[in-house]
Amino acid sequence: MIFDRNEKKQVVALLGAGSMGTAIVRRIGAGKIILLGDISEQALERVSDDFRRSGYDVETIQVNALQKESVEAFARKAAELGPVMYFIDTAGASPNQAKPEHIVDLDMVGTGYAVDAFGEVMAEGGAGIIISSQAAYMYPIPNDIELQLVNTPTEGLKDVKFIQEVAMQNSGFAYMIAKRMNHLQAQRAAATSWRKRRARINTISPGIIVTPLAYDEFNANGEGYQRMIDASAAQRVATSDEIADAAAFLLGEHAKFITGTDLLIDGGVIASIRTGEYKLG
Repeated sequence: MIFDRNEKKQVVALLGAGSMGTAIVRRIGAGKIILLGDISEQALERVSDDFRRSGYDVETIQVNALQKESVEAFARKAAELGPVMYFIDTAGASPNQAKPEHIVDLDMVGTGYAVDAFGEVMAEGGAGIIISSQAAYMYPIPNDIELQLVNTPTEGLKDVKFIQEVAMQNSGFAYMIAKRMNHLQAQRAAATSWRKRRARINTISPGIIVTPLAYDEFNANGEGYQRMIDASAAQRVATSDEIADAAAFLLGEHAKFITGTDLLIDGGVIASIRTGEYKLG
């Protein structure tokens, strides 16, 4: 049976086939070609099968987000399928999942590879979302250092003195700085490569979102997360679907004047930290 006879369909590219990314794709992927990229062939098979059974048109490609060449091949594959109108990047590792160097390599440098690669293939009017974290707001980086970072090519980020001396201290610092760097990467792209293609790119910084991978963090620091939840205005965790609703807005036609910015979706955690109602550590 032929489910869809339409040709020249728009392309939605997702890097990282986890629950948050797939929730976003479900919001925007109907009638389009979905290209799933992930390092795990098992995850690609499981997620693509679920999408196909739900009526979506899906392609897959194995991608190692740590390798520039692999990410560039992912972007080229997306462009071969049709006009790339949407790009979502959810690839990353949390503090209790990896050592500092791996977090810097994946969450910072790997994200940079993806932003750069899709800056070469996005269609006019297209939009991208990078999933950052509320942790990006937890370690203020001096303005002069941020200026240095935003003007450093992706391949040179690990060589910056600040990254070597501060981000590499422990996984927590690495994660906070890498996620702030995601904001800077989107800003740089919005003003340069993505602007030239008349495409938009933004970041979303989720707070405590319940996903399968989040349980690694809960198991490692459940007491700390509970205090954070209790100090927030929302008094609860959030779901991937709530992040997907916000992402669909930023990727959609009602957000065409929004680019190079971050949307913090944390239930009020950062507000509690900044007012002293909640203290880290």
